[in-house]
Parts: sequence; structure tokens; C-alpha cells
Amino acid sequence: MTIYTIGYEGLDIDSFVSLLVEHNIETVVDIRELPLSRKPGFSKKALSSILNLSGLEYVHMVDLGCPKLVRDRYRENGNWKHYTEGFLKHLKTQESAIAELSELSESSSCALLCYEADFNLCHRSMVANAVRAYRGADVEHIKATGARTARPALPRLAFA
Repeated sequence: MTIYTIGYEGLDIDSFVSLLVEHNIETVVDIRELPLSRKPGFSKKALSSILNLSGLEYVHMVDLGCPKLVRDRYRENGNWKHYTEGFLKHLKTQESAIAELSELSESSSCALLCYEADFNLCHRSMVANAVRAYRGADVEHIKATGARTARPALPRLAFA
């Protein structure tokens, strides 16, 4: 089982959908807490409609989004280490959402969606890592060039 991630920064909606099709993605799992975008086609309603017309499923998992408090603190101080700590603390409380995502990714080829192009600077990498820890999934990051990058192993999350 592989869980994919993708960021739409720098992509238009047609290029985005093409990348999904190229990587045989069946379900886009939107893990933005607030699935809104100034980019045409990337807000929840429009994105869901476009994906469905393209034969793809859309699922919004709000519990896997980054909490506003963590996002706001990062905007204020730009400290990625603090952002990571804050988000991982939140993620440890989301075992049921991780379990749900893990089950979905066993039955459908899923890509976790967020905005940032660089998966190293996005919470989607941490969510993908949580699925790896929970279910042993491989993680691949879809880049705008179409290249896939396997993420090195990260520390495992312990769910209590």
C-alpha cells in the first residue's frame, strides 16, 4: 500500500488533474482544515466537482488539517520546528482519522492534498508518515514535474 501526497502550488487545475491521472490516483484526500483557495478550481466545491467529472473521488478530512493556532503561530514566528511540534501534538489526538485514512488508502489509491509545493514544508508529510506508522504504508510525493520522491523514514508516532 502506498499513500501519495501532492501540493497544488504552481499548478493550474488541468495540470493538477493530469498529475493525478498520471500517477493513477483514484481519491484526493483534502487535508486542509479550511479547503479554500484563491486559485481557480482549488476550493472545496469546485475541486470536488472537477475531480468527480474527471472520474476521481474527493474526500475532505478536516481533522487532519493543521489547527488555526499552529498556523497562526507559524505565520508570526516562521519557526518550522515549532510548527512541526504543534502539528504532531495535534496529530497524536487524531487516531480515528488516521485509521479512517489508512482504511481508505487500502481500498483506493489516495493522494493527500495541501497547497505547498515542497512536501518537506507541509503537514501532509506528517500525515502520510502517520499512515505509514499506523498501517505500514509506503509514502510517495508527487511533484509538479511528475517525478516521484520517496520520503525517508521519519520517527514513528505512538497512538495511545
